[in-house]
Amino acid sequence: MLRDDPRHRFLHPAIVEIARSADLFLLNLECCISDRGAPIDLPGKPFFFRAPPIAARRLAEVGVDVASLANNHVLDYGIDALTDTLRHLREAGIEAVGAGGDVDAARAPAALTRGSRRVRIVAATDHPAAYAATPTRPGTAYADLRRGVPAWLSDAARPRDGELVVVTVHWGPNMTESPVPHVRAAAHALQSAGETLVAGHSAHVPHGVRGSVLFDLGDFVDDYARDAVLRNDLSLLWLVTLGPDGPRRVEGVPLRLDYAYTRPADPDETRTLLELMERRCAAVGSRVELADGRFVFERDGARRRSPPSTA
Repeated sequence: MLRDDPRHRFLHPAIVEIARSADLFLLNLECCISDRGAPIDLPGKPFFFRAPPIAARRLAEVGVDVASLANNHVLDYGIDALTDTLRHLREAGIEAVGAGGDVDAARAPAALTRGSRRVRIVAATDHPAAYAATPTRPGTAYADLRRGVPAWLSDAARPRDGELVVVTVHWGPNMTESPVPHVRAAAHALQSAGETLVAGHSAHVPHGVRGSVLFDLGDFVDDYARDAVLRNDLSLLWLVTLGPDGPRRVEGVPLRLDYAYTRPADPDETRTLLELMERRCAAVGSRVELADGRFVFERDGARRRSPPSTA
């Protein structure tokens, strides 16, 4: 869409306003940004995603601060396209994590300061192994989570000197309604390491929340076909208030994803998404409710206490 119309508006203005009001806007960029390369030869791979160079500037215009590249599409068009992606994001003022020129660069966190707080963003992906960076080859920050959380990722998830640590992980299979066992185990291990927040993605539909783990963010902007059961065209803009001990509040703005355009969900769409999220939260032992047009997540499964009366 951006290739044909560089000024294409892919977000409704109300969503842009909310996103830009956040102290930090992080997303998973599941494509490369380049006009070079050709689809790689990887057996069994059906989809290849690429955006034109203007995409980096358009992401910056809507307020994106950090883009995770640790996923199964950033190398779809080869190493040159990955190199271009890193350059285009850097020139647009967007930090990139989760991929780089070698394994050390791919695993390197992004460090930002917001007010008096330092925030470290760490990214990893559990697939595909073929995209993994090595000491001599560009690629992604790969972690074979089916074998457990590797030491480098556990160490990166551990806060230091009062900083906040956000671990964003591309894990598990596509189009699932709840996290698979190895994702649940990895989430527990990362929590044990002391991270402030885990933000997962890969399923293409939002999953439930438990403690400091957002198991799957779902999609934000896409051009996928719609699944009539999972409703991957209904998703959330996640708003998380972080403190040193983890999330203080987790909210979600209900969204409808049309073709290459995301808008606020209407009342009927919001009710449908709420029913889906109630089931998905129950699957991980938590709750969600609708308040003032936003989803509010009860992360430990307990009901919130009503505030004391001021009457």
